[in-house]
Amino acid sequence: MKIRNFAIVHVLLFLTVAMLSENPWPFLMLTVAQLVYVPIALRLIWIKFDWFAKRYWYFAIPAYTAVALLQITPASKWDILLAAVYLLFTIVIALYGLSRFFNRGFSNIEEFSIDAGLIYVALGGAWFFAYITGINTGFSPLITWLTGIHFHYSAFLLPIFMGFAGRLYKPRLYGAVCSIILASPMIVAIGITFSRWIELLSVILYIIGLGGLIFIAWKTPFTNTLQKWMVRMSFGALGVTIIFSLLYALGNGFGLTAVDIDFMLRFHGVLNCLVFALCGIVGWSLSTPTTSFDGPTFPVSHIRGKWMIGEQILDNKVDTNHSGLVDDMDVYQCVTISPGIIHFYENTTDYRLFTTVKWRTWFKPVAFLYALISRQTQQINLPVHNRQVEMTGDVLALRDGVDGRKNVRAWVRKIDKNTAFVALYAEHTHAGRTYMNIALPLPFSTMTGILELHQVGNELQLTSKKISSPNSDAGIYLSWKANHLFKLPIEENFMVREMADGTLLARHSMWLFSLPFLTIEYLIHHKERPA
Repeated sequence: MKIRNFAIVHVLLFLTVAMLSENPWPFLMLTVAQLVYVPIALRLIWIKFDWFAKRYWYFAIPAYTAVALLQITPASKWDILLAAVYLLFTIVIALYGLSRFFNRGFSNIEEFSIDAGLIYVALGGAWFFAYITGINTGFSPLITWLTGIHFHYSAFLLPIFMGFAGRLYKPRLYGAVCSIILASPMIVAIGITFSRWIELLSVILYIIGLGGLIFIAWKTPFTNTLQKWMVRMSFGALGVTIIFSLLYALGNGFGLTAVDIDFMLRFHGVLNCLVFALCGIVGWSLSTPTTSFDGPTFPVSHIRGKWMIGEQILDNKVDTNHSGLVDDMDVYQCVTISPGIIHFYENTTDYRLFTTVKWRTWFKPVAFLYALISRQTQQINLPVHNRQVEMTGDVLALRDGVDGRKNVRAWVRKIDKNTAFVALYAEHTHAGRTYMNIALPLPFSTMTGILELHQVGNELQLTSKKISSPNSDAGIYLSWKANHLFKLPIEENFMVREMADGTLLARHSMWLFSLPFLTIEYLIHHKERPA
């Protein structure tokens, strides 16, 4: 069904319900979201023939019928069942959001914004169910109902519209704006429940996020003039209503203003319903931007571990011992870096490694717990202390065909008798750039680091950050199926330099959600030189 016909059907359904409903008019603000805005937004998102699109009507028809009956029929014992049908539908929508996310991982924040909206709507369904069934939420029935509205508009439609905007234009500011707006619905809920100060903070965060989003909307290069003004009006309406949300928070929590819930319902609610939601739905329906996400196509190791990794994972997979991780560093176009660095990568077993592991203070509790697991798995098994230790080991060439990549080298590193790392090194080339492709087998999965190599003066940088291009393969990925890759929220960066005496210094820095959590320092000596 074309989007125009789809929209007409849902508008007619809502108008019919509105004419037959005996409830006060404010109740229709949630009903129009359930019968018009939610389905049209879903229609703009789904991909033809994906699992949600193919099964949509099996869940949607009962859900929309249930919403209509709740509006046009007197209250009865069947209301619980009808509300449960709609709740189930929102849960299916949330599962669709989760499936989209797991097919991609922490990549393309604009798509994550859409996923978050799909997931949030299940909370809207839950609050709607609580209102219809009279569940004691700790709030009045009116607040329970308004919370249901909040999760259909600010937590569902806004992230989706913001995701569409990001598909068209994604400046550096966009990531911060997205993060603020996506976190705000939950901060609002926490504030309303526990603290007026947190509620006030959440409104201030919303103001900051929406200000940034409005700025982005005015900078976005729309090709459709009507769409441009519809979207700008949509986001602009939120810019107005959020100011009144601030005044309400100041009045409700601190007695500083006279804005009450009745005013908010009539002004804030109507403006969001008729300007933000309606203009946004119409605007994005005129020309829905397509996703720029294109799944990685680089080769991935087929080797998966069981509960115990260690060097035993290489049993029956090794061809011969080998001297270096790389046969020829020239493939990485870093030919003028320090000769000692090139010699290390091409003749790794000629060197001794002394390492110092430094966990960030905030992450140490996690590191202690993780160490209990890594001692058993014997993979990524790092000490919790920060004393210098020597890493010993071998470089081994794997037999052709066992990994799925070509010319794979296994670098086994140990601390005393415990395996610290089993890393499988290979390379691949995409769009004229050669990447280091490093696999670390994990229980029933593999973590793959795709690193760009850059020359920085005479130093070598190896990084998972997308420095060369936004479309770079660089990143840290988790795979548990043959070619299914989930982008992890982890980044790593190596800086390697040669000292005047020929000693190599390497610094390995890691970030989780952009927060630094681990630094590993390596002191690398040639075996013919004293340590």
